[in-house]
Amino acid sequence: MKVSHIEHIGIAVKSLDEAIPYWENVLGLKCYNIEEVADQKVKTAFFKVGQTKIELLESTSEDGTIAKFIEKKGAGVHHVAFAVEGVEDALADAESKGVQLIDKAPRKGAEGLSIAFLHPKSTFGVLTELCEDKNKK
Repeated sequence: MKVSHIEHIGIAVKSLDEAIPYWENVLGLKCYNIEEVADQKVKTAFFKVGQTKIELLESTSEDGTIAKFIEKKGAGVHHVAFAVEGVEDALADAESKGVQLIDKAPRKGAEGLSIAFLHPKSTFGVLTELCEDKNKK
């Protein structure tokens, strides 16, 4: 499996109202969008560092995935996405090495990416996403 670069990082935070000013005023980054996804019980603030997208995720419900993650592990990195060449081959390679897959086959993600997820139980508690831009030439 050839990993070309980190695509994006998701970080669970307790409060976007506290986290955004820290990222903007202390780290000097600009939040370019805030979006709430009711189905996933999460509100997300988006930043960019070069080509890497950083998402700060705040739970909007106590029974949401992010709230449960923070309860078990505390605030911090919970989701890392890697760009790969040949996502199907990368999945087969990962599974052959004992990694549990959430998706047996990649599915269409945002921005035309083909994405698949590796299970946190086999990736040190971090949800890992493999993604490939099928439109790239």
